Amino acid sequence: MEIYLFFLFGGIAVVGALAMVFNKNAVHSALFLLLTLVMIAGLYVLLNAQFIAVAQIMVYAGAIVVLILFVVMLLGAELGESIPRWLTLRNSVMVLLALVFLTVSGTAVYDWLYSTQPITGTVTDEVIARQGSVQLVGESLFTQFLLPFELASILLLVGIIGVVVLGGWRLVQHRQRGE
Repeated sequence: MEIYLFFLFGGIAVVGALAMVFNKNAVHSALFLLLTLVMIAGLYVLLNAQFIAVAQIMVYAGAIVVLILFVVMLLGAELGESIPRWLTLRNSVMVLLALVFLTVSGTAVYDWLYSTQPITGTVTDEVIARQGSVQLVGESLFTQFLLPFELASILLLVGIIGVVVLGGWRLVQHRQRGE
């Protein structure tokens, strides 16, 4: 039965991901993303990782998809408007800074991955029953995986700043048109 559920959840996730990428309507793409994330949460349940499945639903399917839909509605992307993309000095500097950030981040992650000892499978069912899976996930997240956790928070902060900048740009465009 488990193998059938795996292929069902995996197949729907792949089809949803392809539909998300190839759909021209941004709102429909966000809904296909939601479907894909829920199916991935189902795969986590099959792996007996209920905490990660619930976090997947709450964080990604709940918050991120709502944020994406908010940005789509704010920018009017569902109407097919195109945001002009010019090769300006400002955009070139932003691309250069993004490449520098990605290089530094990638180097830090690479050094971190290959400077630590390999992770061994010391967590058994008895340890999980005694300490709890949430506590074990929290301990590993804030000890072994602190650098990727902090990089993810920086990435989310950059996304928030990008939304604010794009929203301000949109507001300026509306004021110039007199809307």
